[in-house]
Amino acid sequence: MTRSGRHEEEPRLPVLLEAVLNVGSELELRSTLQHIVDSAAELCSARYAALGVVDPERVLLTELFTAGLTDEERAAIPRLPDVRSGVLGVVLHTARPLLLEDLSEDPRAVGFPPGHPRMRSFLGVPIRVHKEVFGNLYLTEKRGGGPFTGGDLALLRVLASQAGMAIGNARLYETARRRERWIEGAAAVTTTLLAGKPAADALMCVAERARLLADAAAGVVLQPTPEGGMEIVAASTPGDPGDLVGTAIAPGSPVLEQLLGGEPVFIDDSATDPRMTTHVRERFGPSMMLPLQSGGQLIGTLALPRSRGGPAYDAVDRLLASQFASQAALALVLADAQHDREQLAVYEDRDRIARDLHDLVVQRLFATEMMLESTRRRAANAPSGDTVGDELGRAVDELDSTIQEVRTAIFALQQPPTDAPTTFRGRVMRETGGAAVLLGFQPSVHFAGAVDALVPEPVAAELLTALRGALAAAHRRSEVGSIEVVVDATAERVRLTVTDDGRTDPGTRGTTVTWESAL
Repeated sequence: MTRSGRHEEEPRLPVLLEAVLNVGSELELRSTLQHIVDSAAELCSARYAALGVVDPERVLLTELFTAGLTDEERAAIPRLPDVRSGVLGVVLHTARPLLLEDLSEDPRAVGFPPGHPRMRSFLGVPIRVHKEVFGNLYLTEKRGGGPFTGGDLALLRVLASQAGMAIGNARLYETARRRERWIEGAAAVTTTLLAGKPAADALMCVAERARLLADAAAGVVLQPTPEGGMEIVAASTPGDPGDLVGTAIAPGSPVLEQLLGGEPVFIDDSATDPRMTTHVRERFGPSMMLPLQSGGQLIGTLALPRSRGGPAYDAVDRLLASQFASQAALALVLADAQHDREQLAVYEDRDRIARDLHDLVVQRLFATEMMLESTRRRAANAPSGDTVGDELGRAVDELDSTIQEVRTAIFALQQPPTDAPTTFRGRVMRETGGAAVLLGFQPSVHFAGAVDALVPEPVAAELLTALRGALAAAHRRSEVGSIEVVVDATAERVRLTVTDDGRTDPGTRGTTVTWESAL
């Protein structure tokens, strides 16, 4: 460098040092990149400066940071420059600086989008993060009208080298923060699911948390359908999910084989990708479709589409989201298994109580009743006016009533403890279904009239109590082979009739119990 060249660079050295310090002081990646662009334009007296971030997998610019452009000028550029060809592609693929006096005369000057400012002088350098080319830093339109000099190139290379190290640190910091958020999200989902959420709430929890972590426009969970397709069963969006829930991917869809096979699917633009066939694809852009799979069991698929024109998912996004999906699938399986264990424990406990009541309490009460009945018959021959027989008769009646109430409790214990039906008709069917466990056969049930609409809750509760008592009494009779239950409702009254063919006294079969209430 000549003495005059050294004198020319000396005033810029403090600016360079200040720029390097500013670049190295930021850990947030976007702020770091904008500092690089602003510093480069100031150092080299460039009217315009830009830094393009490159996705190495697709050889595309994913973001462009600029200096010198107004918001209106940025809005007038419809797309990012093409780095697969042109002078930007030369800088990217050769990983070497490029200095041009007049860009318009170079045959390689292609790939710039419409609305891009007219440029003559050009200076571009690659930005490396370790051995990877992270992107391009380029300047255009040297102020004063002259070309960029070798001194400009030297300064820009120093800045690019420092920028590479700063970007590397910022990327590590950003990746660590993103990983921490995804890990916290997965832990929160696991905690929530293991707290005993219903299945529908559990799937919604996974969809909503994943949407927030991925900064997606929607988070949806799809599950396989009996026809061989997949259907959205849970959807989370910032607003109304609209017609997302119920949307199905038909059998034969190009993405279906991968999804059912447990393979992730990554899409650049849902609206234009031919593999996407649903009617909701038009509203979305980049998307990830991740299998919810644990131990070889496919629970469903987690889809995270972003809005049209949204940023593409990078490799870190894909990795962290895939790990989250695996963790969420494991949590769903564990939550389901825990629910089954809790249900089984409840069933076993209720069954044990029912057996104890039936085998011990009822038998002892029945034996006591027989002893009292025998005593009462002997007391019938007692002298006139003796009240022992009457008292024994009342004791027998009381024991008989107690036995019936205990049997009713046994029937109630045989009912499932959760997921009880809400309609009156369903509750009657539930009671008779539970009785079938002890009876050994299913009672027949007939309904007459609009029972669900006509019977109010207080009357329904009384009728169900009467039904339990009638079923328990029928079970106590010997040789019961069939029971018929009829519920007849009109606008004025509701009547319950329970008829069985059990033996009561020698030579007598069949009993009918009727319960009626005004409405």
